[in-house]
Amino acid sequence: MARTLSVSELVDEVGANLAGLESVWDGSMSDAYAFFRHQARPEVALAATLVESAVALQDLGRTAPDPPRLLLGDLCLARASRLLADTHDTELQVAFAEAVERIAAQAAGGPAARDLRELLVAAILGRR
Repeated sequence: MARTLSVSELVDEVGANLAGLESVWDGSMSDAYAFFRHQARPEVALAATLVESAVALQDLGRTAPDPPRLLLGDLCLARASRLLADTHDTELQVAFAEAVERIAAQAAGGPAARDLRELLVAAILGRR
């Protein structure tokens, strides 16, 4: 069972996972984290925030973003993946991956998907 983080450990963990993403945090990421924080424990909330930010940075379904923006999105996805792997919850990992797959498929002209935030909340609550 995962141990509960103290406030200072949480701040250190969140800060470490946001290194290099300060400009994104100052944008909409901090608001997204506040939303997801009410849905899940801190590391899962941060993973959801990172996934949402990655999709926004990569402008899925629209014009390809400039390379630095695309790489920031990749960085967000990589960090979200690591945070989810650290939970040792395979079902949660798969649910997040399926949410990203649905959004990417929709952007590529596939079937319509629910809103990403709705998909992530469903993943967090175990209701994919």
